[in-house]
Amino acid sequence: MKTIYPEYQNGVAFYVVGTDPGETVEKLDAFAQRNAYPWPMAVAQGSMLRDLNILVQSSKIAFDSNGVQVYRDGYGGGGAKEWRAVFEQLSALP
Repeated sequence: MKTIYPEYQNGVAFYVVGTDPGETVEKLDAFAQRNAYPWPMAVAQGSMLRDLNILVQSSKIAFDSNGVQVYRDGYGGGGAKEWRAVFEQLSALP
């Protein structure tokens, strides 16, 4: 992802969302800095995990600008090839 994201960062909003209730944005930002992750970090709020049916770590979901889910994968899925295709699709939308 570190090699793909920079190509699309101006055309696609991408966030990593922490799911651990003990995490804070500050902890996630420090983790991102230590690992040189260039994307923004966020913390799940309210019923977000339940509403999105997030049951396992490393769930990956992409939404278009209308909030329509265009991609979903779970732990171990969603490699570079898939994310490049998703980012291409999202960046081509009006």
